[in-house]
Amino acid sequence: MKWGTEYPERRDLSSLRLLGSVGEPINPEAWMWYRKYIGGDRCPVVDTWWQTETGAIMITPLPGITTLKPGSATKPFPGILADVVNEKGESVPLGGGGYCVIKRPWPAMLRGIWGDDERYRQTYWSRFEHMYLAGDGCKRDEDGDYWFMGRIDDVMNISGHRISTTEVESALVDHPKVAEAAVVGRLDEITGQAICAFVTVKAGVEGTKELADELRAHVGEKLGRFTMPKYLTFTQELPKTRSGKIMRRLLRDIAEGRMLGDTTTLADSAVVHELQERAKEAAGKED
Repeated sequence: MKWGTEYPERRDLSSLRLLGSVGEPINPEAWMWYRKYIGGDRCPVVDTWWQTETGAIMITPLPGITTLKPGSATKPFPGILADVVNEKGESVPLGGGGYCVIKRPWPAMLRGIWGDDERYRQTYWSRFEHMYLAGDGCKRDEDGDYWFMGRIDDVMNISGHRISTTEVESALVDHPKVAEAAVVGRLDEITGQAICAFVTVKAGVEGTKELADELRAHVGEKLGRFTMPKYLTFTQELPKTRSGKIMRRLLRDIAEGRMLGDTTTLADSAVVHELQERAKEAAGKED
């Protein structure tokens, strides 16, 4: 999306039959661009949810069978008993959100952590009895389809409002000038946390103060004024692992002005150092 349609248009993509999406929850705008310009408006997009720990795909559309919804992983794979529960481990009615759990063993499941069985139990099985806690926030719509909202620790508390980083990111990417966005929470004396956004714009677009204000207003219009990012930093790239996952842990370090944690899995470590300088400049202008 960042570079437009020039590159896919140079290639013959007619042999493609199926498109896949893994890792980050895909926002609806990116889903539709992917299907239109890569899949030629004919290939199903299989937006899968799974983890290294699960050993296999757990929630996914079945191409040719499942009704696709841009941004949704739809329903659990046959044989997988997943659910969305609240803080007490109670199943949340359709239309609500909470924690994604798996309630029944499956063939590829993680059996333990080598040399640290206690850590395995504490991480995955201690919060809710007899349920595997995936660590992801999730909503289910009225049709029972799953919409993943990112990691549990990626939910921000803004003046008492629980806001998913994924919701704000999707609102930003919905703007026609934005290619990609990542959002984290930053400590704030007034609101508890403040929304800090890192935004990559499309080719040919300049990241100006006027555009930043426009993006804030766009998010506020879609989600409510309390979701408008207080800090917004334009960047050419976002820090990602070699498999393409955005490292929000590092973005939180940058937003808080902390020393960076482990960067060994980054595809390009130079990105975070540039972001540190840009974030300092943006914070100085806002404060």
